[in-house]
Amino acid sequence: MDDLTVVVPAALDGVRIDRVVALVCDLPRSVVGALVADGRVRLGGDVVVEGSRTVRTGERLGVDRSGVIEHPELVAEGGVEFAVVVADESVVVVDKPAGLVVHPGAGHPGGTLANGLVARFPDLAARAQAGTMGDPLRPGIVHRLDRGTSGLLVVARTPEAYRSLSAQLATRTVSRVYQALVAGTVGPDEGLVDAPVGRSRSSPTRMAVVQRGKEARTRYRVVRRFGAPSPVSLVEATLETGRTHQIRVHLAAIGHPVVGDLVYGRPSPGGAPAPGRPFLHAGSLSFNHPASGERQSYRSELPDDLLTVLGGYRT
Repeated sequence: MDDLTVVVPAALDGVRIDRVVALVCDLPRSVVGALVADGRVRLGGDVVVEGSRTVRTGERLGVDRSGVIEHPELVAEGGVEFAVVVADESVVVVDKPAGLVVHPGAGHPGGTLANGLVARFPDLAARAQAGTMGDPLRPGIVHRLDRGTSGLLVVARTPEAYRSLSAQLATRTVSRVYQALVAGTVGPDEGLVDAPVGRSRSSPTRMAVVQRGKEARTRYRVVRRFGAPSPVSLVEATLETGRTHQIRVHLAAIGHPVVGDLVYGRPSPGGAPAPGRPFLHAGSLSFNHPASGERQSYRSELPDDLLTVLGGYRT
């Protein structure tokens, strides 16, 4: 499959674009949702950021279908490596290693955290097929971490837990705190980046601060500043919203991109330790347990690769 371009006919005027793409490409809605999320659907040359957007007669619809599996299935894969911090009848808290994709999508049909989860917890697979846990390709997954980001993630095991955690994320009662090493000396000891985030018009695979983007707020606190071999700052970043690449985009927007982030930042200067991935770790996670209502809090220490990088800087 490759690029497809069609002119919207009168019969589809006013229809949601995700439904139109599913119809003209003969794809499941879950696959179409992934295409939209990846910035691979365009209307009139602009990247579509919401599947609910409606189309109009005569508009040119473009879809990048390269690498798409038309009818994907979530296959249990026992060889996927990740740490389980805690698991009970309602939730699983995972410590995801860097390099692991959270769920299948275009370009990643398998070998994901979701494939590993249904292998370790077969009940997830059964409930995925029943459609009671969200997208069957990402059963119980209520939030994500980028492939290059390590750290904590909570997964629901029951429909009740899925609804509870989704509601907590919407009402911002889930606390997610990340450790990030950023370029330059961050001046204030703490601050708030309040700037909408959406797809970049010039590069659909990137996110950016854009006027018509979704509300996005990131609080940060400086933990330590280093001066050599280049100025960097270790910060804690707390998500108040959960947009794609939010922390990376926001920190880059204030002039302090995450070290190792070659998408929103720049290569480390000569002599500076390079992590080989964005220095970003989801180190703290708190939520109200879906069954008991009790507040649950978990921590994950910086992994060895990031500790090695940090050890190469001096104050």
